[in-house]
Amino acid sequence: MTTKRDYYEILGVGKEADNAELKKVYRKLALQYHPDRNPGNKEAEEKFKEAAEAYDVLGDSKKRGIYDQFGHKGLEGSGFSGFGGQEDIFSNFGDIFENIFGFGGGRRSRSGARKGGDLRYDLSLSFMEGAFGTDKDLTIEKMEVCPDCDGIGCEPGTKPEICPHCNGTGQVTRSQGFFTVRTTCPNCRGNGQSIPHPCLKCRGTGQVMVTKTVAVKIPAGVDSGSRLRLTAEGEAGAYGGPPGDLYVFIDVDSHDFFERDNTNVICNIPVSFVQAALGDDIKVQTLDGEKTLVIPKGTQPGDLFRFIGEGIPSLRGGRRGDQIMRMVIKTPTHLSKKQEKLLKEFAKIESGKIANKLKNFIKGTSAKSTG
Repeated sequence: MTTKRDYYEILGVGKEADNAELKKVYRKLALQYHPDRNPGNKEAEEKFKEAAEAYDVLGDSKKRGIYDQFGHKGLEGSGFSGFGGQEDIFSNFGDIFENIFGFGGGRRSRSGARKGGDLRYDLSLSFMEGAFGTDKDLTIEKMEVCPDCDGIGCEPGTKPEICPHCNGTGQVTRSQGFFTVRTTCPNCRGNGQSIPHPCLKCRGTGQVMVTKTVAVKIPAGVDSGSRLRLTAEGEAGAYGGPPGDLYVFIDVDSHDFFERDNTNVICNIPVSFVQAALGDDIKVQTLDGEKTLVIPKGTQPGDLFRFIGEGIPSLRGGRRGDQIMRMVIKTPTHLSKKQEKLLKEFAKIESGKIANKLKNFIKGTSAKSTG
């Protein structure tokens, strides 16, 4: 058996709260968890029902008295069983939903609801931020529900009225010869209702422009062209409709040393021809810091070496790629006389080796011909 939460806790009020305060907080919760704003969200649906039940009890002096004295069991003993479904809630609190969404009952608000527009934000990241992820605060301008009128568009204490031009149908009919043409009502723009006393803050639109800071967690491994979706962070919906989404488009800067290839990183490692010839242990920069690379004797230009698991984490599973290092042999410049002398001696030795190999090759060929 599921234990019910305390009604005062659900609405977030103290036991001394009067009906005006109860109605105000319930309207906010009903707006937040309304089914049109949270399509397919079971958790929001349950909170919508829970808030309605709490308000139904605490807003009724008789039920509230029983609950304060005997709790949930006392209400069950008096025959109270809560609401059967959403339509039951709409029919009981039609006046509240009319004030929130500008329609009676709840059925018309559901048919007139429109989802808010989606927004785009272009975010630049450094190479390292893209590799390992980061947290960013995005400052965006967006339309949100007017806090003064809760999106109704009317001054507090007033209500929308049936449009006198279309009698609430949202359409007007006019004749053109033998034809009858129906068009959207220019007075109410198809809403079926007019606002005689527009809200001063939003001028009757039900929405205001706000500047908002949105926190976003950038996962490790994103690259230029990656796109993140922040649900319900777009423009506010109309007539109780759900808000749109915010799409964050990622652009990752290049790096002076590393070049990205999917989850691998590639870099050029400059070594002297002496290091390449004799071998050496050198320090190489990785994404995580320095690491020792062992260069074997006889390393050639363009040879590749690999650090396993030192690349960029994959967006799918987090497994890291490799760091691939390409050897670049540097030719020395500005040689001293001693260095030139040593190199010339080295060249003579190499020339002698080549001459001996050529001599032996010719000698071997002549022997085969004679045989």
